[in-house]
Amino acid sequence: MVLLALVAGSFLLLAMGRLHLDLGWGRSVHRLGPITVRIAAPRELVFETIAAPYLGRTPGGSGIEVLVGGEDLVVAAHHTRVHFYTARTVEAVDFDPPERVGFTHLTGPVPHAVEEFALRKLDRETELHYEGEIGIDFFVFGRVAARHWVRPQWERIVREHLDDLKLRAEQRASFEANRNAADQGPR
Repeated sequence: MVLLALVAGSFLLLAMGRLHLDLGWGRSVHRLGPITVRIAAPRELVFETIAAPYLGRTPGGSGIEVLVGGEDLVVAAHHTRVHFYTARTVEAVDFDPPERVGFTHLTGPVPHAVEEFALRKLDRETELHYEGEIGIDFFVFGRVAARHWVRPQWERIVREHLDDLKLRAEQRASFEANRNAADQGPR
């Protein structure tokens, strides 16, 4: 019974990102995405919306904690609600304005993760393309966990973030268009 409690407690600490195991034993790498979203906003505005919590003022309740700031590279902790617990990952976030934002995993629930958000200009819209990969250790157990639990949860959370990003960027684009129209006034 004590062994079972120890295993369950260790698994929960690992899932929460409080226990870090990067052993490389039987590591399997699993693709994330691709996920593509069209956003009715200019590419520069979408990029600013993604980068703002890292390069500007981080809003309270965002789940983002900038640990080390910079102009084109920051280290940030992400606190993400997953079912009944909050997972913590620490990532290096690099910026290539206005085309790309990359995330490289430093610590957290998985030993390896790399993600990229690429922004392509389409007239007055932006196509945001997400993809990445995660690596999980422990041979068959890691493969099963990645396929049936980690990857689906990860992509669900990314989709939720992309939906929120789309909404915020489109609202901001609409507000700016209305403000510009009001500034020009009737002719």
